[in-house]
Amino acid sequence: MFCKLDDSSLNEILIESVNFVVRRDNYPSSRGHVEVVPRRHVESLFDLTATEMAEAFELMQEARKKIDDQFSPEGYTIGVNDGAAAGRTVDHLHIHLIPRYEGDVEDPRGGIRQILPGPHPDEWAHKS
Repeated sequence: MFCKLDDSSLNEILIESVNFVVRRDNYPSSRGHVEVVPRRHVESLFDLTATEMAEAFELMQEARKKIDDQFSPEGYTIGVNDGAAAGRTVDHLHIHLIPRYEGDVEDPRGGIRQILPGPHPDEWAHKS
């Protein structure tokens, strides 16, 4: 699907730039979930050039504004599953921009830290 970005049956494109598109996620985690996808086939975030990285960030800012205007989320989770060990299932880079809403999970503390076993946020030492 990411190598067929022009196929509207696979991709609902919201924003386009020279090197990237912002598309709605086909299996959204929340209302407004989108992905920033490079037109060039790369698998890893680390394969992007500095110019591409800056362009991707600009598109995330533009997408965030559109999502804010339409859905009014209270926060965002931004992520990349970089490699099979990290959970990547599509071998084409895509940066998730996932709107978050109060109450969407029981205890959001720790955010992405909860993808691996580790101490609960209540167990973290508070440093001043």
